[in-house]
Amino acid sequence: MGASSGSNINHQHSSMMFPPRQQPRSGSLQTSLSLDAHEPRSNSNHIHESPTESASSQETWPAADAIVAKEIENVKTENDCLEQSVIHRVSSADKITLRDIARERVDVISEKMQYLPDEYIDELKNQLKSILEGNGGLQNREEFLILQKYVQSRSDLTAKTLIRAHRSQLEILVAINMGIQAFLHPNVSLSQTSLIEVFVYKRCRNIACQNLLPADDCSCEICANRNGFCNLCMCVICNKFDFEVNTCRWIGCDLCSHWTHTDCAIRDGQICMGPSVKSAAGPTEMLFRCRACNRPSELLGWVKDVFRHCAPAWDKEALMRELDFVSRIFRGSDDPRGKKLFWKCEDLLEKMRGGLAESAACSSILVFFQELGMDSPTSVEYAEGGRLIAPQEACNRIADVVQEAIRKMEMVADEKMRLFKKARLSLDACAQELEAKAKEVAELKLERQKKKLQIEELEKIVRLKQAEADMFQLKANEAKREAERLQRIAHAKSDKSEEDYASSYLKQRLSEAEAEKQYLFEKIKLQESSRALQSNNGGDPSKALMYSKIHDLLHGYNIPTQTESRPNERRGFRTNP
Repeated sequence: MGASSGSNINHQHSSMMFPPRQQPRSGSLQTSLSLDAHEPRSNSNHIHESPTESASSQETWPAADAIVAKEIENVKTENDCLEQSVIHRVSSADKITLRDIARERVDVISEKMQYLPDEYIDELKNQLKSILEGNGGLQNREEFLILQKYVQSRSDLTAKTLIRAHRSQLEILVAINMGIQAFLHPNVSLSQTSLIEVFVYKRCRNIACQNLLPADDCSCEICANRNGFCNLCMCVICNKFDFEVNTCRWIGCDLCSHWTHTDCAIRDGQICMGPSVKSAAGPTEMLFRCRACNRPSELLGWVKDVFRHCAPAWDKEALMRELDFVSRIFRGSDDPRGKKLFWKCEDLLEKMRGGLAESAACSSILVFFQELGMDSPTSVEYAEGGRLIAPQEACNRIADVVQEAIRKMEMVADEKMRLFKKARLSLDACAQELEAKAKEVAELKLERQKKKLQIEELEKIVRLKQAEADMFQLKANEAKREAERLQRIAHAKSDKSEEDYASSYLKQRLSEAEAEKQYLFEKIKLQESSRALQSNNGGDPSKALMYSKIHDLLHGYNIPTQTESRPNERRGFRTNP
């Protein structure tokens, strides 16, 4: 067919195209899940789940980017051990989840994300990557459907509001809405405007395409009414994309240049028997009817062109896949040539499974196509109205058809050249970004060393301060015990001094009383002796007078007489005068 075979006729320029399926990149990046729910919300009525082999959206990415991404990831993994304290400093009130991003207001989440550390945001992205990869089974799928429902049910997510979104917040929203994890890849550096256009279906979600929609200003019903559809890289039926060329997996319409997965066309009944496109009165043949323009394109010549220009470059596995595609296309053919092609493909597949080399199989199918071309009727042709025409006229008409096909092939070649130039620009940009990422890796390593030294210094300071605190606490405990001991000693000495004072005071009073007692006793003895002397001398008046004065003197001090002093002597003290 014109459009599809044109991409294959230019096989000599395959270096200017995306990698063919027989040469997959080792560093390919899976950017989508084969889930219906991952398609744009407005197209849910138009999307059919494709077979596991043919209709998935598996985009490839340069291997160098994967290497850089791996190196950056290794550096960040090393930094995680040194920056756990930073992550732990995020309070529970400031933490956000994927569900918060999917359902909360843009400005609120944007303000919170400005203060979150990069490590926490990377953790959010890794969580979403794990969900999109689907490794968690049904649980991850359900979580993704919940997140996508939150995003697609919101009416506030417009180009005007998304301008205020945080960069990482916008990447997460686009990845959830499109179901493509490539938007979370560190090497994907789309501008804020491009991300917003992808989210609102104004730009192709295929990162390697990125055409504004509708592509090439196409005004067909599908491009006009199906949000997010790009006729340059997506299947008209399943709305998914990949980069496989030089293959029978994709069928291009000869007239509108829209593309369809072969499996999708078979499953949807777009490949069937119909009147020949060359003559309505001629025999029926296998046709492809494009859903975009509803016009038929013949398949046998398209398959022949694909194999003639591309089969020599296929390996065994790729050749077997292509033979299987052709076998399924012509399985229901009623056309004799279609039946022969079906039987030939089945026979070659059986032989290749038994050990036939791909070179022999390739030569066999190419010879078969040559023989099939010679078996076609050339002596007579049907003209309009069913009349027979001369061979020369038939040849002229065939030449016209071939020229028209060549013209369309040239148009497709020009389109592919334009895509190649765009891809070359993207490749140059990726190379520049690779250099930038290499510098970033070096800076991250240097920063890691600096942070490691800072953390070691901080740990030393912390240990020193802890030792000082322990020392001061020990001294405080010793001082407290010493104060308690001194307090007990002071109380003991105070009690003893009071007892000593009372004892010395009492002893002193006792000695004074004894001295006074002795003094009085001497006085009384003197008085008695005087009194006895007076009685012996007959009562000398002068002596009696002297005795009276002494008695009055003693009485003035309240000193008892001899008869009165005996009880006081027993008591051992005297009364105050």
